[in-house]
Amino acid sequence: MTEHTAQDDHALAGRLAEAAGRLLLGVRDELGFADARALKDTGDLRAHEYLMAALAECRPGDAILSEEGRTSVAGKRARGDERAPTGNTATGDRLAADRVWIIDPLDGTREFSEEGRRDWAVHVALWERRAGGGAGGLTAGAVALPAQGVTLRTSPDGALAGAEPLRVRPPREGRLRIAVSRTRPPQFVTELAGKLGLDVELVPIGSAGAKISAVLLGDVDAYLHAGGQYEWDSAAPAAVALAAGAHASRIDGSPLAYNRRDPRLPDILVCHPVSSSTLLTGIRDVSDALPE
Repeated sequence: MTEHTAQDDHALAGRLAEAAGRLLLGVRDELGFADARALKDTGDLRAHEYLMAALAECRPGDAILSEEGRTSVAGKRARGDERAPTGNTATGDRLAADRVWIIDPLDGTREFSEEGRRDWAVHVALWERRAGGGAGGLTAGAVALPAQGVTLRTSPDGALAGAEPLRVRPPREGRLRIAVSRTRPPQFVTELAGKLGLDVELVPIGSAGAKISAVLLGDVDAYLHAGGQYEWDSAAPAAVALAAGAHASRIDGSPLAYNRRDPRLPDILVCHPVSSSTLLTGIRDVSDALPE
């Protein structure tokens, strides 16, 4: 891979995420909000087909793992389109590939289908195998927040919010705002909040991408999740978070690993590095105290 291509991957991720976001805004305008299921399915699948086609054209030799390219969603149909979704790269081929794009065409379908909500996203990330056949890691990523009019992405020098440099901000002393699920905040986060010895505020936000973006933009100080996710839920926002100087790991402190045979990646912590030790210790203590 040439240096030019490596730099282009950052820009490509941003362009594709933004374009898919514009498409999704158009789907909202076209269908309205009366039929939530039709809006969700149409948004999911039109954004998926756009990204699959664009990556096939721009990076024809790369593998793709998309939330909407799984066998389990083959029965879904978009409004006015009877085709099944384009499938992902076969698992064996993906695991052998040196470059894999991990995408979530619409992160936060519930929020997308609710009029006025802005906390949904598009994720585009690139995983690359390390030289010498190593395990590999995320090398580029973008999170478009179409209803908020901003895209966060990696760059050769770090991360960007639009055209501006992006660095995660430290929390205010004695206070911690933690982004949690709108509908199912994990029990242990509430337990954790009571044990940290800080002024803790739990802030409900929609999609995972919107939550991690809120950390990076300074709207909250941490995102903590243990309710079950997949690689496409976190790959792009984790790539941007790491590029922006944030801590991003599993809740036991182990690294986030992508392009695995089983794409489940059930938990994540994203915060400023100054908060990571406090949160990881608190998570461990609370987890040990919870009943089996």
